[in-house]
This record gives sequence, structure tokens and C-alpha cells, in this order.
Amino acid sequence: MAVTSLYVTEEPGVGLAEVDICTLEINIKYEVIPSIVCSVCLSFGLIYSFFGYRCFKMVMFFSGFMFGSAAILLLYHKEPVLDTQLGKETKAGIGLGVGVLCGLMTMLVSTMGLILSGIQLGGLLSLSILVVIGQFYSLTPMWVPLCVILAVSIVAAVFTLQWQKLFTIIYTSVFGATTVMLCVDYLVGTFVLPDQVYDMLCEVAPRPLCWFYWLITGIYPVLSLIGVLVQWKFTGKGVSHTEAVHKQQKKNSKKHRYRESRRRPQSHRQRMPPPLKRYAGDVLAPSYLQSLQERQMGTGSSSSSVSTITHTLIDFDFETGSMVPLTAASPVFAV
Repeated sequence: MAVTSLYVTEEPGVGLAEVDICTLEINIKYEVIPSIVCSVCLSFGLIYSFFGYRCFKMVMFFSGFMFGSAAILLLYHKEPVLDTQLGKETKAGIGLGVGVLCGLMTMLVSTMGLILSGIQLGGLLSLSILVVIGQFYSLTPMWVPLCVILAVSIVAAVFTLQWQKLFTIIYTSVFGATTVMLCVDYLVGTFVLPDQVYDMLCEVAPRPLCWFYWLITGIYPVLSLIGVLVQWKFTGKGVSHTEAVHKQQKKNSKKHRYRESRRRPQSHRQRMPPPLKRYAGDVLAPSYLQSLQERQMGTGSSSSSVSTITHTLIDFDFETGSMVPLTAASPVFAV
């Protein structure tokens, strides 16, 4: 992108009052790839600002992805040997791979993702405040801003673990507003705000900000506040990432118990035979039958009294439960 962006300061002449005039002359010829990347980042920034908590898993992934990629870029910057020996494609592939691995870890382990989100939130807030303070006061030596950034990042990480929903909403709103601010800075053609941070950390006197820089910087607090209010009142209301995790765990436990019950062999109980139905008068004891037969043979009773025995169902083996009908082939005793 060819940019002509002029910051003009008119030096006071002889007999003239001191006049500082900032003029912005823009002559932009956008390149295709950087413009596409900037447009995608602008869209993601708006999604983060207004729907960040709804996309909790995506936020956790990009939190780890940016941390891993930034760590690799910092390693390349501090180690010139790696920067010179490795090609651009190799460096980009390593940075992308490490970023994806870190993103997957933070997405699967939400505690790690919340810690990194809190650290990034503290860094963004402290950097924005230090850039504004650096316009009016000197921030030397370098350990002063670094200690402030570290302290605010640790405090923000602890608060994020304590109040997860609230600080996740604040983080997504602040990060989205920062992304939108940088994209607008690039599209306008200045892209000066990152240089302000670099100058502050390198103990270089930062260049004074003109009115259009302050206007672009004003996007950051306004959009952050609007994003927090919109998510807390509308898009994030009634949504909890912890409840979603509990529901998923219950669903997985039910599936596990169902699979275990299917794998476990079922014990087959032996079916007992149905009990024999016995009625009063249907079963006679063998000893009684024998005594009855002897009495009939000895006393010579009439055949009618004996014939009543032939129409009964007698259990000759009562102990074993065998039923023998005597109606078909019963002998008739004649007197």
C-alpha cells in the first residue's frame, strides 16, 4: 500500500506566533492481500466486541493461537541467527503450527485459556494507558512500563479466574475494539499507533499525536464500553460456558454408562417350572390307598364304593410330584 501521510508542524518564524498544524494528506493505493487480511480482522473485531462470549470456544482458541504466534515472532526477533537461516515460508509454518497447538490446548483446557485471556486483557489495558501517559510524561527507564504491564496482567488473570463471565466479556470487548482501531488506522493510511508502543518500550521519545490520531484512538474506549454493555444486557444474557461444560459432561457420562451396560454380559436366571396346581380331594396318600384296598378286599364291600376310587387322580409318588390318572385303566374289584 503506497501511503503519503504527512504530519506537518510549522515552525515559528520571526515575529510570528508558534503555530502547530497537523494535516493529513492521504494518497492510498491498497494492495490485495493486506486489504483482505485487514477486512477479515475488522470483521473478527466486531464479532469479538458484540458476540464474544457467545463464541467462548473460538475466543479461547484464538487466545492461545495469538500467544503462541507472538512467542515465535519474539523468538525470531531476539535470535537473528534463526531469522537469517530460515526462510519466510518456514518461519510462517513454524509460527502457524505453534499457534494452532497452543490454541487447541487453551480451547480444551478452559482454565489455561482464561489465564491467557486475563494476561492479554491486562496487557491491552496497561499499554493503552501508558501510551496516553507517554504523550505527557516520560516513561523512562524501560523497566517502569514493563513492571506496570506485568503487574496489571497478573491482576487481570486472577480476576478472570475469579469472575469468569464478566472478565471474559470485558476481554472480548477490549480485544475487539483494539482490533477495529488498528484496522481503521491501517485503512486511513497512517498505522502510527503500533509505532507509539514500540517507541515507548525502546525508550524513544514518542511522536506527538495529532487530532486524527486521537480520534482513531477514541474508537478503543467507546467501542469497548459499548461491547461490554451489549454483551452483558443482550447477547451474553442467560448464557454460561460452565453450564454448557456440565451438560456435555453429563451427556458423555450417560453415553459411557450405556456402553458399559451393553458390554457387560447379562446374567441369565434359571426359570423355575410353574408350580403344580393341586386341589382338595385330588391327591391321596399311598398309605391311605393301600389301607383302603386292604379294607375293601377283606370286608367285601360293594363295587360301587370301590368304583369311586377309579375316578380320582391319585399321586402314587407324592414325594416326587408325578401325577398318575387312574380313570382310564383302573381295575374294578368285584365282590
